[in-house]
Amino acid sequence: MAKTLVGLEITEESVRGLEMTMGRSPSLVAVGEVPLPREAARDSEVLDQDAVALALRQLWAASGFKGKSVTLGVGSRRILVREYTTQAMPPQLLKQALPYQVQDLLPVPVSQAVLDFYPASQIGDQVSGLLVAAVSENIEQMIETLGRAKVRVDRVDLVPFGLARIAKGLARPGETVAMIHLGDHTSFVGVVTDGVPHFVRIIPVEIATAAALRVEAGAIEPEPSEEEVLEHVGASGIIPRRAGDVTGTRASLRGGPAPTAPAVADLVSRLRSTVSFFQGRDGGTRISRALISGAGYNADGVADAIERAFDIPVAPVRLEQILNTQGRPLADDLAFNAVATAGVLLGQGAK
Repeated sequence: MAKTLVGLEITEESVRGLEMTMGRSPSLVAVGEVPLPREAARDSEVLDQDAVALALRQLWAASGFKGKSVTLGVGSRRILVREYTTQAMPPQLLKQALPYQVQDLLPVPVSQAVLDFYPASQIGDQVSGLLVAAVSENIEQMIETLGRAKVRVDRVDLVPFGLARIAKGLARPGETVAMIHLGDHTSFVGVVTDGVPHFVRIIPVEIATAAALRVEAGAIEPEPSEEEVLEHVGASGIIPRRAGDVTGTRASLRGGPAPTAPAVADLVSRLRSTVSFFQGRDGGTRISRALISGAGYNADGVADAIERAFDIPVAPVRLEQILNTQGRPLADDLAFNAVATAGVLLGQGAK
């Protein structure tokens, strides 16, 4: 059997995993998502290790993942991503020098941060790219929680970087696109050319997705046992709750609160201003279109509002467009969300 890799994300609403084969034509092996109880986690941050570890064990049991080593995708409002220019030097030397160079730019002491630098271009002896800084305690706590579920973290990757690799497979050579992922509480905007991210913005914004509406309406019952999960899981890959049934391709909840027009307008305004900011800079690269993943695209009114507000073409991105899903039927929100989970794995086969 071809080598497989497992990607994993921890969000406020769920733990989501995807196993795929690598190579020229990546194929889906398994995908699944287990909802989390309220206050168990925030995006890329664990609050209740026991609850998250239980959900991870349920995810592995119900989805049939074979691998026990994962690439962990992270992305939240507490992760800093900013453009940064420094003197060109070998990667190992830069890794050693970076803490001293950027300590004044960080919201926490450098000793409490995990740092990375993604080089994008070089002019003379100056290299420009994206500086990434995450709170080390949050990363360590996620790794420890996965360890409780007998899962090992081999690699941690920023979700927007994975989305940049997704964009490379969907865009034409030399084309610059905005790759947008709309999450329940955190959205990402990346400007990408040939898989290289020039600009990333992490936007904290609440979107009335089906999962968020379930939680808001109090439709979360106690966690089912692993046996109950195995009885209820369907071919869609989602392990359902036993209350708060959600139907349709747009997020809705029987009896639940409806998303408001001002909330959608705020979301679209932030997305549009982010894209406009990049294009409006001196020498700004023209963005030809926006590619959008994430379940937020399915929330009531979001898709229509984005298409009306943007002056560039907008195209949704589902998992079936980037992987051979072997004809597996996928629930609509999972098909949009798992694009990010797959992205953190793409590109590893060549390493």
